[in-house]
Amino acid sequence: MTIAIGQPAPDFTLPASNGKMVSLSDFRGRYVVLYFYPKDMTPGCTAEACDFRDRHAQFAELNAVILGVSTDSLKRHEAFIEKYELPFLLLSDEQHKVAELYGVWKKKKNFGKEYMGIERSTFIIAPDGTLAKEWRGVKVKGHVDEALAEVARLASSR
Repeated sequence: MTIAIGQPAPDFTLPASNGKMVSLSDFRGRYVVLYFYPKDMTPGCTAEACDFRDRHAQFAELNAVILGVSTDSLKRHEAFIEKYELPFLLLSDEQHKVAELYGVWKKKKNFGKEYMGIERSTFIIAPDGTLAKEWRGVKVKGHVDEALAEVARLASSR
């Protein structure tokens, strides 16, 4: 399945770090910054999560919610949230079904080994549930500021 800008973002339901099952459709009426990342507690993923944490209030002012998704367990998410005081939900996609749905479950290479994993990607979903913007193969430095600027641009054009 391919997703396209302006088309409905694929809905899903995953277990969340708040102990509940969370669906994308739960956030209709708000912008959703849906970011997929490889693994809790790793340097790049920690930097990205902390950047989202540090801009959380600014996203909230724009009626945007941040949802982080990885294949880590809820237990690992809880430790990650506690250690870095993350104020947003992390969703557990242990079977990588949502990562596949969004086309971010990819063959990766590290130190000469090939394996399947999440390609760092961010999707902005508009309040009506359509895909407004996507970034694939994200580089962490400066990305959260770029995402915040995009949400601000979208919010000001409504």
